[in-house]
Amino acid sequence: MSALASRLGVGLLWLLHWLPLPVLAGLGVALGELLYRLAGSRRHVVLTNLRLCFPQLDEDARRALARRHFHVLGRSLLERSLLWWAPRARLERLVRFEGEARLRALLAAGRPVILLAPHFVGLDMGGTRVTMSFDIVSIYARQSNPVFDRWFLHGRSRFGDQLLLAREDGARPTVKAMKAGRPFYYLPDMDYRRKDSIFVPFFGVPAATITGLSRLSRLAGAAVVPCVTRMLPGGQGYRVEFGEAWEDFPTEDVEADTARMNRWVETAILTMPEQYYWVHRRFKTRPEGEPRPY
Repeated sequence: MSALASRLGVGLLWLLHWLPLPVLAGLGVALGELLYRLAGSRRHVVLTNLRLCFPQLDEDARRALARRHFHVLGRSLLERSLLWWAPRARLERLVRFEGEARLRALLAAGRPVILLAPHFVGLDMGGTRVTMSFDIVSIYARQSNPVFDRWFLHGRSRFGDQLLLAREDGARPTVKAMKAGRPFYYLPDMDYRRKDSIFVPFFGVPAATITGLSRLSRLAGAAVVPCVTRMLPGGQGYRVEFGEAWEDFPTEDVEADTARMNRWVETAILTMPEQYYWVHRRFKTRPEGEPRPY
């Protein structure tokens, strides 16, 4: 995408952020329907993921679920405009916390915290809302498009005093930040190829999964707090749900810890399967000799 086209796209998002959320949501659903029909390669990825993860569904049911996924994906693309320009008061009305007291109690007790945040379509909305209440540490992946990179970075850092690290910075600065009282907003449920990954089941399919949750929890003495952002229907906004801190974690068995994480992500997905980020090639890295499914 050219720089001019990128700037025009940003300008369009700026105009859209003035709309009421129900109107913006409706436009997002329409965009998602268009993407479902036109983005054949991504539709193929979604349908392949759903076939692998939900073999019990027939083809019609998988296509219906894929269509619903593109609808909420379209919403997330347009509603990102709110993260970049909406005032604090509006975002506080649109994105509500549930279970915040659990997190504050851990931090008040001096316990380092990892917020385990799976890749649901509301992830960035939840992340921005968290930064409005807490100074956190998170991993920032630079975007290839410099125009959008500027705005993504702006959205991640416009509130509070946020610490954004690159993945190549390693574990030490993340652990140091957690020990200093910053919750770590952690997104470990994608395929990052073989580096620091092992194969553990994800919906019964071996999936390359990074082991960082177990390792970082041990290094920092951190509690793992589930953090799920749920996109609500229509114009009802979003809900960020902080769960109970995991007990008996980490263990001495990194593989068992990593498998536990995937099982928990599966459980969260089943509560809103259309909202997981199925356009990602979750199974692109395969065990030796196994064909790639995409």
